[in-house]
Amino acid sequence: MNSHAQAVVIGGGLVGCSILYHLTKLGWTEVVLLERSELTSGSTWHAAANIHGLHDNTNISRLQHYTMGLYKELEAETGQGCGIFQPGSLYLAQTEAREHQLRLQAAKARYYGMAFHEVTRDEAERLHPLVDFNDIRCIMFEPQGGNVDPSGVTMAYAAGARARGAQIHRNCPVTATRAQPDGSWIVETPLGEIRTQWVVNAAGLWAREVAALAGIALPLVPTEHQYFVTEAIPEIAALDRRLPSVADRDGEYYLRQEGKGLLVGAYEKDMRFWAEDGTPQGFGHELFADDLERIEPNMLRAIDRMPAVGAAGIKRVINGPMIWSPDSSALFGPVPELRNYFCCNGIIPGFSQSGGLGLLSAEWIVEGEPRLDMFGWDLARFGAWAGKDFTKARVQDQYANRFKIHFPNEERAAGRPVRVRPIYQTQKAMGAVFGLNYGWEHPLWFATEGEPREETVGFERQNWWGPVGREARMLRERAGIIDISNFARYRVSGPGARDWLEALLANRIPTQPGRSCLAPLIGRRGGIAGDFTVTCLETGDYLMVGSGMAERYHKRFFDAVPLPEGTRWTSATEAMAGFNVAGPLARDLLQRLTDADLSNDAFPFMRSARIEVAGVPCIALRVSFTGDLGWELHCSEADQKRLYAALLEAGQPLGVGPVGSRALTSLRIEKGYGSWGRDYSPEYWPQETGLLGLVKGDKDFLNKAGWLAIADRPPRETLRTLVIQSTTADATGNEPIFDLDGKPAGKVSSGAYGYHVRQSLALAYLRPDIAPGAELEVMILGRPHRALVLAGAAFDPEGKRLRA
Repeated sequence: MNSHAQAVVIGGGLVGCSILYHLTKLGWTEVVLLERSELTSGSTWHAAANIHGLHDNTNISRLQHYTMGLYKELEAETGQGCGIFQPGSLYLAQTEAREHQLRLQAAKARYYGMAFHEVTRDEAERLHPLVDFNDIRCIMFEPQGGNVDPSGVTMAYAAGARARGAQIHRNCPVTATRAQPDGSWIVETPLGEIRTQWVVNAAGLWAREVAALAGIALPLVPTEHQYFVTEAIPEIAALDRRLPSVADRDGEYYLRQEGKGLLVGAYEKDMRFWAEDGTPQGFGHELFADDLERIEPNMLRAIDRMPAVGAAGIKRVINGPMIWSPDSSALFGPVPELRNYFCCNGIIPGFSQSGGLGLLSAEWIVEGEPRLDMFGWDLARFGAWAGKDFTKARVQDQYANRFKIHFPNEERAAGRPVRVRPIYQTQKAMGAVFGLNYGWEHPLWFATEGEPREETVGFERQNWWGPVGREARMLRERAGIIDISNFARYRVSGPGARDWLEALLANRIPTQPGRSCLAPLIGRRGGIAGDFTVTCLETGDYLMVGSGMAERYHKRFFDAVPLPEGTRWTSATEAMAGFNVAGPLARDLLQRLTDADLSNDAFPFMRSARIEVAGVPCIALRVSFTGDLGWELHCSEADQKRLYAALLEAGQPLGVGPVGSRALTSLRIEKGYGSWGRDYSPEYWPQETGLLGLVKGDKDFLNKAGWLAIADRPPRETLRTLVIQSTTADATGNEPIFDLDGKPAGKVSSGAYGYHVRQSLALAYLRPDIAPGAELEVMILGRPHRALVLAGAAFDPEGKRLRA
């Protein structure tokens, strides 16, 4: 065993071997994989190993299509068979909502050049004569769908990695991981120690135990999962070809050909947890006792769809463990609190994702950032608030509703509430319907008397559309009070505070107290890793406000810039709360509660001051994400209830009340304001987002080299506002856009109905040759909707209201 390595991968399952293989493909040859037992132990060996490209997240679809295409390359490169069967996959829609989902996927496939298209019933019956297609509204076919051999694929990754110099040690458990002052690690095993630059936790069922060796807790819990294989079916044995797999997600089962029979699997409502307090060290290639009664309702639906299933005997039953995250997506990326410790855990459809996860992991480790925005899978999306009770409740919901559609804007209640502010009960009594943001409950909208307190979900406009419109119009016509306590807040203090902020962010940081600026954070590849409002409170004392969901994510960037002596940054998110009072009457409302001069001359746009509002000390910023006249008020959390009560009371005679985040989304899209994680991400360059003017090339800042590498390149796409002809549904994000000649023109980054301008709107990245005034087609619900490109914002493009 080598005593030194560039990376040590812990876990010899499918994903660990893929990461090892892709590290060697990027040129790292001094890499080692340690497996406590044999390769494929844990979940890999008993997986159904289906492969598919369908996913609601566009980047995950791209990742999965890369994986599907990789297996044949692996076979050719290594000579190791992967057991590839790709007879295709049929996707069935029994409901209108599922039809919308599938048509949207087909539109994305057309945009990205992927193979996924609608087929007629006659064609579907030819492809799979054993399926009863009665009551099916829509059928899609994915020619590359199928399955692979779990052991073959894993061994092929291992063979490819070994051929490039990697070492693999079986029966070699890791007993300790010790962080070193220089950022390296010492990994202890019974065979000796390895000093390594990177530790990669790909330990699957043992991810929690491996993480605990480094002092971290991962929100994961295993469950049982069953599928069965039938005896040979005469109709299948008589065929001279392999049948496509069937994804009947409305029926809550999956099935495919296995030998001359069928493999049928299900995610049952009556699920079972396993090893909640820790995976047994001696577990490896064992299975659980059969318990087919729990999946009987799913089996009966499969038999209705394919009667041959019911006529066949059962050859074997597989009941084995899987390990889940709270949202069933991977826990992926470097641990923000540690240096050079990488995780790739909690993967469910591993054989559809292993190649893409291995590639992006290797890019992140070797190059500092993956090519795709993976925030939806970044482990930083969860914090310490995602404890055992939350994780278990969410996993139970995810498992039991595995095939339920995740609708746009849908908020699921399992495991909540976790984090609440002092005014939570007050807002609840006022009719607030809450969403989840980095663990915090925050109001989405407020129901008035007689309106439902629970929202419906779907692709079309839902029961909250009207109440949200009422709030948005109230703010534009008078004013509104928005709870912004879920924003992330940081205090930077000390003699080097400004120097540190200058070294971190791309814009110039104000030196004069009372001044604010907008400042982007640049990623390793030159894209937008974050955007902040930075305010100088006093010399050596700054407040920085950013996206609440990205707080743990941004810690990686903050820690990459050394703090000057005597200077520190701290999170003030929990200690502080806040409100945005915005709208044409915002000044009138606030002036009733403060002696501070809020006139435009005394308190202009992008200025700040410490003031008292109703006797509550506040940091007041003259900014508003609504694009309207407004102030953000940041106060101590202990003062939140008192400030809220005073604002509501002062607003009542003006016809002003609370506004939720759904209305805020509509308002900021009317104004053309991008939001990080939707319209801004590391994938987009400053010259594409409209933020180029905030990047000062004559100063140093974090990742400036990455920005310089792309600074002179023309935009690949440009962020613009669209008005869409739609009366029943609005764009929400990721909808493909085509020009009138049918060529890909761009994609929606976020969308909503603009209640003030009375138009369906979207922010979209378009080809740079598409000018304002052009007509396009946006694929809402997977069908074309005519759209017009605007020259500027739909609301107040000159910014007169903002500066009033």
